[in-house]
Amino acid sequence: MNRQKQLHLGAFMRPSTIHTGAWRYPGAFPDANFNFVHLKRFAQTLERGKFDAFFMADHLAVLNMPIEALKRSHTVTSFEPFTLLSALAGVTEHIGLVATASTTFDAPYHVARRFASLDHLSGGRAGWNIVTTSNPDAALNFGLDDHMDHSDRYRRAREFYDVVTGLWDSFADDAFIRDAESGIFFDPDRMHALNHKGEFLSVRGPLNIARPVQGWPVIVQAGASEPGRQLAAETAEVVFAASSNLAESQMFYADVRSRMEKIGRNRDHLKILPGAFVVIGDSVEEAREKRDALDGLVHYANAIGSLSIAIGQDASLFDPDGPLPEITDTNASKSALERVVTMARGEGLTVRQLAQRLGGYSGLAFVGTPSTIADEMEEWLNTEGSDGFNIMFPYLPAGLDDFVEKIVPELQRRGIFRTEYQGTTLRENLGLPRPDNRFF
Repeated sequence: MNRQKQLHLGAFMRPSTIHTGAWRYPGAFPDANFNFVHLKRFAQTLERGKFDAFFMADHLAVLNMPIEALKRSHTVTSFEPFTLLSALAGVTEHIGLVATASTTFDAPYHVARRFASLDHLSGGRAGWNIVTTSNPDAALNFGLDDHMDHSDRYRRAREFYDVVTGLWDSFADDAFIRDAESGIFFDPDRMHALNHKGEFLSVRGPLNIARPVQGWPVIVQAGASEPGRQLAAETAEVVFAASSNLAESQMFYADVRSRMEKIGRNRDHLKILPGAFVVIGDSVEEAREKRDALDGLVHYANAIGSLSIAIGQDASLFDPDGPLPEITDTNASKSALERVVTMARGEGLTVRQLAQRLGGYSGLAFVGTPSTIADEMEEWLNTEGSDGFNIMFPYLPAGLDDFVEKIVPELQRRGIFRTEYQGTTLRENLGLPRPDNRFF
C-alpha cells in the first residue's frame, strides 16, 4: 500500500502577519511585529502545531510606499532576520528557521557565514530564502542611484548561489579532528579554498566556519517569473509560490518539476508551497464576515500604496473609479505585475477595487470552516497543486491559535499531516537529502 502523501506547512511571518489591517483587528497585538515576547509565543505555538518552518520575509527599505500609506503600516519596521531567528533558535527545538537574504545587496561571504552560524546554533534548522530584491528604494540604501536590471539580478543570483554553497563546502565534515594529544585541531587537507572569479563576484574563501549541520541550509526561493522558475529548478529545495488558484498552481508545479528533470535533478527534492491566507470560522458565513471586517480596516492610502508597489509606478495618479490603465514595462517584479493586470482585466475591477484587494491580501485564500479548508488543502495535495502551503495568518494571535487548534487536528485526523516531527533538522522534516560536499 502506498503511503499517503503528507502536507508540509510553513508560516509566512513578516515577522508577524502580512495583512495591512491586521494590527487593528479586535484582540490583535498591535506591536507584534517588534515585540520579541509575542514573536516567541508565535514560534512556540507554530512548533506545537508541528509546522515545518517559521519564514521571515525581509525588507531593505522603509520608503517603499507613499507616506500616507506608510504611516498606517504595521511592518514599517521589523527585526533584522538573523538576529531574531538566532533568538528564536534558543526558545524552540524543532521548527525550521528560514530567513530572507538578498543576492543583490549583500556579499556571498556574509550570507554563507550567517546561515552556517544559524544552522549550527539551531542544530540544523536553518533555511535561506534567496531573493533578488525587487524594491528599487532598496538601491538607495546601498549607495546606488538605480536598481540593477531584472535579468542581471537573476544572473547574479545564480552565481551568488554557487559561491555561497561552495563556501559551505569549505571544510569536509570530518575536518575538525580536535586531537588534544597531538595538538592537531583540524586537518588542512580537508579544507578547500573556493577561488571563485565570475561575472559579478570574486571570492577566495575558505569560509571560516565548519560545514553546516545540514551540509547546506535548505534553499528556498519565491520567484515566479521565467528567470525565477529556472533559478528554482536549478537551485531550490522549497518554493514559496504565488499561485491564486488550483489550476494555475498545477501548471506551475508541472513546469518547475519538468525543468528539474531536464537538468537531471530529482523532482522529489523540491517542495512547492503556495502562500495561503487562511480565515477560519465556525461557519463559512462567519469566516467571510471576519475577512470582510478585516479588509474594512485597510485605509485607501495603504491600498493605493500596495497597488503602486505591485506595478512599479505611482497608482495615485490614476482615476480611482476607472479601469486600470495600460501599464508600461517597469523594473518591478514581473510576476507580481502580471498577476495584478490579469486580476484587474479578468474581473473588470476599477483602480479603487483593485487597490482595496491588494491592500488587504489578493492571493490564494482559504476562507471557511476547519472541514472546508482541510478539504481544499487535501485536494491541492492530491492533484499536484502543491506539497503544502506557506500559511499567512489574518491577525495575531487569534488567527494562528485558530489554525493550530482547529485546522491542524483536522489535517492529522485525515492522516495527511504529521503528529510528531520526523527528525531533528529542517531537511529531515521536509524529506530532503543532505547534500554531498562537492570538494570532498
